[in-house]
Amino acid sequence: MRRMAALGLVLLALCWSLDALPAERRIALVIGNSAYPERPLRNPANDARVIAAALKRLGFEVILRENTRLADMLGVFGDFAVRSQSYAVRLVYYAGHGVQTHGRNYLIPVDADIHFDEEVRYKGVDIGELLDRLAERHDGLNIVILDACRNDPYQSDPRTASGGLADMAVPALSLRQREKLRGGAGRLDAPQGTLVAYATAPGAVAYDGDTSNSLYTGALLANIETPGLPLELLFKRVRQSVRRLTHDTQVPWENSSLVGDFCFASGANGRCPTDALAPAGTP
Repeated sequence: MRRMAALGLVLLALCWSLDALPAERRIALVIGNSAYPERPLRNPANDARVIAAALKRLGFEVILRENTRLADMLGVFGDFAVRSQSYAVRLVYYAGHGVQTHGRNYLIPVDADIHFDEEVRYKGVDIGELLDRLAERHDGLNIVILDACRNDPYQSDPRTASGGLADMAVPALSLRQREKLRGGAGRLDAPQGTLVAYATAPGAVAYDGDTSNSLYTGALLANIETPGLPLELLFKRVRQSVRRLTHDTQVPWENSSLVGDFCFASGANGRCPTDALAPAGTP
């Protein structure tokens, strides 16, 4: 009898410990840059706050930063790359100015004084480097959401003008890797389990919006907490909403190498169905 009682206590403790374990650990880095001395933006800081609040409700551990300077952005990106390695779902959301130059994508801190293309590389933050670090994990899920213009806000010199944010289907190649490629290279496969979402198509403008949030973030907020909504369908609904509101002048864009299903909010029985086709939300 004592042995049976002891065994019962062990099984009870084991069941309790399994129930207490989190199903998946989620972490997010959320940055909103509005207060640029030149070309200030109305909504990114507001966007970051409401996205951070929504992610917290969805079980994310959230790191929120507003109006970040270069040193702060570099520091928090480095810390996040290390800290996020123990999490199953790793998300980065950025709202603010962004630019692409020499095949790399840069996010612009609020203290950047940029007048020429060549200055972007040492006054901006290379988002591709963070994606490289996140891709070192071969399990879990990486989500990068960029609510930034994809045209060039620094076209001061047409001879060296950069472009807007380029597609990041793969982490950008290092100079050494590019030197190894001969005769041109086809599109490389994205790291498994990665999705990069842009507020607009290449070379286009992401509207800041007339309310407290950008059009893109407003559409994202209207859908992100929908139970059982798969990630790809979420961004499809966001794209439909933004296209409708802008009469097709802003078309959100994604690159994905997802191989499994993910929902920000679980559906019935904690599942993430692939056929969740409830009416789309609107901001």
